[in-house]
Amino acid sequence: MSTSPDEPTVPRPTPPPAVAPAPLLRARDLVKTHPGPDGTPVPVLRGISMEVAAGELVAVVGPSGSGKSTLLHCLSGLDRPSSGTVEIAGTELGGLSRGALAKLRRERVGFVFQAYNLISSLTAWDNVALPARLARRTVRVQNVDRALARVGLADRARAKPSALSGGQQQRVAVARALAVDRDLVFADEPTGALDTAAGAQVLDLLRAAASGSRAVVLVTHDLQAAARADRVLVLRDGLLHAELRGAGPAELLAAVTAAAAPAAGAVGR
Repeated sequence: MSTSPDEPTVPRPTPPPAVAPAPLLRARDLVKTHPGPDGTPVPVLRGISMEVAAGELVAVVGPSGSGKSTLLHCLSGLDRPSSGTVEIAGTELGGLSRGALAKLRRERVGFVFQAYNLISSLTAWDNVALPARLARRTVRVQNVDRALARVGLADRARAKPSALSGGQQQRVAVARALAVDRDLVFADEPTGALDTAAGAQVLDLLRAAASGSRAVVLVTHDLQAAARADRVLVLRDGLLHAELRGAGPAELLAAVTAAAAPAAGAVGR
């Protein structure tokens, strides 16, 4: 039936605006201090705020001493900030007991340590299986085998760390972080001990891991590695100096060089 010209037109309801998903990782005003030689607090992080969404690979770069590893430790719950907040998947870490924080890390966080942190008495295979055992999950043999194969160490599964080179130990650490699904993977210089080919292989794995509901936060001095990230955060003296998207190695080098330059008017720094 046609509508009479005299009848008012009923407006169609406006659909509600799309709600952006909450970030997987959120940090607000992070400050971290350490006691100096005379007991005076020395700032390492000076109020950093950042977010990481699911599916993102975010790299953190900056001069030595800029606070990169400290930031990674605070974001992952390995260290508590002096002030400020960190949330992982909506859970604020500061309100958790030590046991609850450890449980969250076991279940939701993977970490690739710069110093590897392998258990010397365990084989490479058992080191990769360890996170699942600590989280009281079923250890799936195929997942551990696949993780070692993806880093090129299928033939070294039964070797202990003392029988592995530094680069091989680093690849075991990467396999350990990726063998069990985690919401967030934090990687501290994951290619530092690797040759070009092995480093590219590890970066491929981290890039692939940052998809779907998972994200990766990477600290690195390797600007070629950082250039593969969706975003790059440049730190300077514990502050967020710059944030870049789609930057190549040359642009990142310019940003890090600028971050390493003395501030205008600074004396004796």
